[in-house]
Amino acid sequence: MSGTLIGEVAVVTGGGRGFGEQIARSLAAEGASVTIVSRHQAQLDGVVARMAANGGKAFAVAADVTDRAAVNAAIAAAEKKFGAATLLVNSAGIDRPFGPIGVVDPDEWWSTQAVHVRGPLLFMSALLPAMQARRKGCIVTVASRAGIEVTANMSAYCVAKATQIRLTEHVAAEGKPYGITAFAIQPGTVITEMGAATLNNPDAHRWIPGGIEYLKSVEAEQRDPAVREAVYRRCCDMVVDLASGRYDALSGRYLDPADDFDALLRSR
Repeated sequence: MSGTLIGEVAVVTGGGRGFGEQIARSLAAEGASVTIVSRHQAQLDGVVARMAANGGKAFAVAADVTDRAAVNAAIAAAEKKFGAATLLVNSAGIDRPFGPIGVVDPDEWWSTQAVHVRGPLLFMSALLPAMQARRKGCIVTVASRAGIEVTANMSAYCVAKATQIRLTEHVAAEGKPYGITAFAIQPGTVITEMGAATLNNPDAHRWIPGGIEYLKSVEAEQRDPAVREAVYRRCCDMVVDLASGRYDALSGRYLDPADDFDALLRSR
């Protein structure tokens, strides 16, 4: 690692597992001080221990990302530990419920919007005033290709991800006068705990059989640890690159692992 992010202070939601954990560990490896947030303290403590063992500066706060008071308390604890955040990574997410509108429970559907939209909104609302005052800040939201496509019987997830992408565009526009950037990224596909839960979900088998077959193919391919690691590595490299400031001119963009950031800069 190059120490690209020495002096940066990061908050990563969904940091207890999956992409959130991998991103947090990469940020710490690059020198950032990182607070990870999720609902599960024991899970977070394990991640912090692994980060500390590699020399990373890490701190864990358990909080429900949809609970405004809990989010504000988490931010206060993070600031007390490391100071004001210069980087926010919104990675907390869920992919259920599965099924057509009119069949899925509207309350369960709405809870998915709360995690993917209210959560980032609460963290951004808590962190942006200090970023504006310092005229420095970067926000990366882990979205999905689902946000730019229509997949029948996955409206809860797809609508939430589409909203994340549009929210990113608004935050980028509003943050530009203050030197604040915002990006939405597609992280790639790995069979995380969420993916494994989907593979075992009867509603997913009923309503998105094509999606189940795709996940099974990914699962088979990623029995080779090198393949799985390559997906994680590309996602983490994307976040580090965006946090470094090198690609600030791309603020507001939805970015895919296949994107060549330098080429995108040249084509502007």
